[in-house]
This record gives sequence, structure tokens and C-alpha cells, in this order.
Amino acid sequence: MSPTEQDAQNQANPKAGQASLRQTDDRESRPDRIFLSPPHMGDQEWPLLKDAFESNWIAPIGPHVVAFENELAEFTGRAHAVALSSCTAGLHLSLHVLGVGPGDEVLTSTLTFVATANAIAYTGAKPVFIDSDRKTWNMSPELLADEMKRLAKINRLPKVVMPVDLLGQCVDYDAIQEICDRYEVPIVSDAAESLGARYHDRRAGQFGKLACFSFNGNKIITTSGGGMMVTDDRELAERILNLSTQARVPAPHYEHESIGYNYRMSNLLAAIGRGQLRALPDRVNQRRAVYDRYRELLCNVPGLKYMPEPDGCRSTRWLTAIVVDPAAFGTDREVLRQAMEAENIEARPIWKPMHCQPVFQDCRHVGGELSEDLFERGLCLPSGSSLTNEQMDRVIEVIRRVHATHSLANGTPPASSSDKTAEKDT
Repeated sequence: MSPTEQDAQNQANPKAGQASLRQTDDRESRPDRIFLSPPHMGDQEWPLLKDAFESNWIAPIGPHVVAFENELAEFTGRAHAVALSSCTAGLHLSLHVLGVGPGDEVLTSTLTFVATANAIAYTGAKPVFIDSDRKTWNMSPELLADEMKRLAKINRLPKVVMPVDLLGQCVDYDAIQEICDRYEVPIVSDAAESLGARYHDRRAGQFGKLACFSFNGNKIITTSGGGMMVTDDRELAERILNLSTQARVPAPHYEHESIGYNYRMSNLLAAIGRGQLRALPDRVNQRRAVYDRYRELLCNVPGLKYMPEPDGCRSTRWLTAIVVDPAAFGTDREVLRQAMEAENIEARPIWKPMHCQPVFQDCRHVGGELSEDLFERGLCLPSGSSLTNEQMDRVIEVIRRVHATHSLANGTPPASSSDKTAEKDT
């Protein structure tokens, strides 16, 4: 067809020749692409998914939804769980049932994915962003304590505090809980990134009035998309369940007394989640092994620091994150990231702090220097539980090459492979 003929056809049918709004990257379809955190499917999911198909339970209700809720509640040590369409939905409904609304403030971590802050905005409340601390990269208890003390003096305490477990590591919940208990402010734990982590003798999700997990495609286990709210409060769980199903009240017809939401998880996705949950301990061990191997094989490369893991805590190492010191490494984070991309390796900066995002420029923030620095110098490396040694060696080779090339260009001898001096965690 000639260009003229194509133009004529497009005029006759305006939709002809139009591409999907969802753009794809041809590089990501190549088999040698190394992804940051791809889904890792095993042999447990298909029999459960097949059962859902054969039983014709494919709606957002069904036996696998109930079973998934019960199994995750048991895993986390919580009394109740509600499966939802996303962690964002869980956070939104958690804030909603705690009475958060217009005119309220919610104190939350600034170093997080935007969904945390969006959930607050959905309620009409304002997020207030708290900076991280160096020990965990999570919400600083010291800054939180200072802000709560200040707000108490002017009788403007927040409605909720919502800390975020970053990159697979729990917040310092003992300190955060003590502060919130002092002022009688409830906690909603954003545990989207930390399923399988431990804080001393407790699992991620056991903290706060309510907690929420994500099963997005890049998480440690996935349902392709979905989330789960867990709590020990039966009344709150029942309210969230009702709100997530359009707030329908019992009646032979469709009766509604309040505004609800279409936030439920389908039986098909829950079946996948059940299979994934059975492999969770292995997935945690595999990601921790990825982190350990990076540290071992990059120990002689100067200028790289890693996310610290406090004593008594066990991160899932959902994503292995490094912080690049340009003076010691030879160049900056962005040069390294671009070198990775040139080799078809996906690596991403650590979250851009919410107080730096244009959409939240009018919101208050407490501190911010540390999270800004982690964003400017931090890089998340490929960390999937299915990552092979050969793939990891490609990543390591790029890091070594970039260091060597820029060190020589700067007149500094690159590190030798016999140098075993590792950088301490930041």
C-alpha cells in the first residue's frame, strides 16, 4: 500500500493506523534483556489457576480469594486479611476507615513510591513527608518525634502516621510505635515492598493498626497486580471488605448506603498468589543470595555503599541498592546507569523523594537532605530471585568496566581484583 493509499484509508477510518497508547520498548522484548525484578513463576501456581478456570470462579470473589486471605493472615500472624486490587487500594481504604479526610494530615515517608502519597491524596487529606535516617533509609524516628511534639503543641496532630518499609526492609517500628502511642495516633504500615521481611521476632505486616502488601509484577511474589490488607481489628476488616465491593448492603437487590469502590481481587489472581506464597521463603533466600554475591564480587570496587541492615532485622533484599561516591568510584550514578542501559540491563535510581515531586510541591516536609542524596547517588541493581550467575556477572562486569575506565581517565589507578577492601554501608 502506497503512502497515498494509506492516507486515504486513514481518512475513511480515523482509527486505522493508530497505535496503542501503551508504548513498548523493543529492547525489552530481546531475550538478553536483564530486568530489575521480573516475576518468578514456579510449579505451584498452574494447578491452582487451572482449578479456578475449571470451576468457573473467575469473578472478584471465590474460594481462592478466601483461601489466599486466610493463608496470608496466618503467615503474617494477623487475625484478618482482605485481598484487593492493589496495595494502593488497601492504603486508601485503611485511611478511609480510620476517618482520614479533607483537612487532615498524614505523616509519611518521603522516600517511597508515589502510590503511598496518592492514597493519602485520595482521601482529601494532605501528606507531610518525613526524611529517612542513615541506619535504615526508612522514616527517621527522631524527625518524626520532633514533628509530633511540634504538632501537639499547636493541637494539630496528624490523623495517621504511615511509615513505608523501603526495598524489603522494615521501619524501626519499636521507635515509631512508641512515638505514636505517646500521642495516640494510629499507624498504617505501608509494607508494599517488605513481605517476608522480619523486624526482630516479628514479620512485616504485623505492625500498625492496619498494614498493606503489594503483589505487583515486580514484587517478591506477584499476582500480576493486586494487594492485601491485614489487621487484627475485625470491624475494620469488615468495613474494608464492604467498601471494596461497592459498599453493597445485604438485600435481594443492589442496595447501597454509602460510597464504595471496585477494589476486590479476582479468584484467578488469588490462585496465582496462593502458589506464589508457598515459594516466598525460597524467594527471600534467593534475593538475599543475589545481594551477598554482589557484595562479594564487588568488594574491591571503591565508592560503592549498600543499604544497611540493622542488627536483629532481616531484609528480603527485594532490591539490592548501592550508593555511588563519584570521587572514589570515578564517575556518578547516572553514568553507571546509562552504561547498564547500553548493555540492555535495567537499573533504576532509588525513589525520587515525594517532597521533590512537582505534584506534591505544596506539601510540607521535615528534613529531606538524606533522601535527596540517596536519590541523587543511589541505584537499584537487577535483583530478581530468578537472576542467574551469568546475568549477574554481566552486571558486575559493567560496574567494573565503568569504574576502571573513569578512574584511568581521572588519573587514578583502578582497583585491582586482589583488593578486598569493601565499603561500609552508608
